[in-house]
Amino acid sequence: MSVNLPPCPSCGSDQLVKNSKIHHGKQNLKCLECSRQFVQDRENKVIEHATKELIDQLLLEKIPWSGMARTTGVSEPWLQSYVNAIYEAVPKQVKARAKKRALRGSV
Repeated sequence: MSVNLPPCPSCGSDQLVKNSKIHHGKQNLKCLECSRQFVQDRENKVIEHATKELIDQLLLEKIPWSGMARTTGVSEPWLQSYVNAIYEAVPKQVKARAKKRALRGSV
């Protein structure tokens, strides 16, 4: 019984070996020519706009990160990168006024 493995995404080689499984149970493969590791049947999960809006609302409510990830069904690393991108987009302007100083020796 032969197993059809996809070619390496980097070099296109078909010299692959099974390299254990990832934490989601999917098969991890390793190319023998370029040593690239990749997942055999990867899924690119797209986060919907409605989920992002819910996350924005939960951020305003100061809900813990683990609770937000559990409630919305996203991973914590994705949530961290999403929040970092939001915070980087916020303009960083500080408006400070100088304090009035009292003169020494005057009452």
